[in-house]
Amino acid sequence: MMIPAIDLIGGQVVRLYQGDYNQKTNYQYTVQERQQAYAKSGATVMHFVDLDGAKDSTKRQLATLKTVVNHPSMIIQVGGGVRCEDDVKQLLALGADRVVIGSLAIKKPELVTQWLKTYGCEKIVLALDIKIDAQGNKTLPTHGWIEDSGVNLEDLLSQYQDAGIKHVLCTDISRDGTLTGTNIDLYTEVCAKYPEIHWQASGGIGSLDDIKALIPTGVSGVILGRSLLEGKFTLEEAIACWPPAKEAIAEKSPC
Repeated sequence: MMIPAIDLIGGQVVRLYQGDYNQKTNYQYTVQERQQAYAKSGATVMHFVDLDGAKDSTKRQLATLKTVVNHPSMIIQVGGGVRCEDDVKQLLALGADRVVIGSLAIKKPELVTQWLKTYGCEKIVLALDIKIDAQGNKTLPTHGWIEDSGVNLEDLLSQYQDAGIKHVLCTDISRDGTLTGTNIDLYTEVCAKYPEIHWQASGGIGSLDDIKALIPTGVSGVILGRSLLEGKFTLEEAIACWPPAKEAIAEKSPC
């Protein structure tokens, strides 16, 4: 399925280049206008990132998020600075369908594993940003890609499989925000190795051909951010690229 993504700073729609707050693009749309347009175009899932909350969880954009999380026709997943269980409870109480957890999922897998058991596999999405070195090792930087966690993808996922993890948003850092195409080899590999996980591919989508190239990989969802905001193609065109049967399968994710 196509998953439109919106990043927020100060209630405004923005995009960062490869996670760099100093390389920020502001868009003139309001978040509500964009959400309404995406819903009208057929989106069934949306992804929001609270970049203020990612920097400081006490500055979470709750007033803005409250206007978008309770949507009648879309599943809403929200991330950005989830550092404790109270953050998870706060976002779920606000109305989010899924809470997206990044750095903490890498640093404290035992804690996040317990949340999976407490809240259910449909309520938690792991956001794993991957750095691939010359030897093909998939390491997982944290905190805006600044810190080297020393953890690789395979070791981390082995800790989450028994807890029944279902949703993983996977970004190749080198492709994020570039519109230069996505990492087909990466998604082909992880989907084959972990078929029980519903993978959301993120980073580098710049054309309809980039979307079509993901179809045989096995990913369940495709995150579309900058490409939609800058009109590289429409959401209707993107959805039309995706096989209907695959879309239906992706929406069914029982724990």
